[in-house]
Amino acid sequence: QVQLVESGGGLVQPGGSLRLSCAASGFTFNIYTMTWYRQAPGKERELVAVISSGSYSSHYADAVKGRFTISRDNAKNSVYLQMNSLTTEDTAVYYCNARRIGTTDSYWGQGTQVTVSS
Repeated sequence: QVQLVESGGGLVQPGGSLRLSCAASGFTFNIYTMTWYRQAPGKERELVAVISSGSYSSHYADAVKGRFTISRDNAKNSVYLQMNSLTTEDTAVYYCNARRIGTTDSYWGQGTQVTVSS
C-alpha cells in the first residue's frame, strides 16, 4: 500500500537547523511531484516547498526562501527538506505530499512536528 513516512522533526532553538525526510513506498515515486506543507496551530495548511519529479524545478514559499532547501533522491524514494535559520514562526507540523500531475492521485504522510523554541 501507499506510504509516506516523515521523520526528522523535533525541538530546535531559534537559528538552528533540521533536516526532514519523507520515505515513500507503494507507488512509482519518480513520476510524482513532491511537496512539503506545514500547518501551525490555528492556521491553515500551507505550501512550503515543491520539487518536480526529475528535480528539474523547485519552488518555495516566500517565508522560507533562502533558508529551506528541498531535494529528492529517486533511487531512495525519498524527499528531503533542509531547514536552516529556523525561527519560532517555523513551528508547525510538516507533511509531505506526493502528487501526479494531470491526475487526481495525491498521497499524504502523517506529519512530523517541528518546534522552534528557546
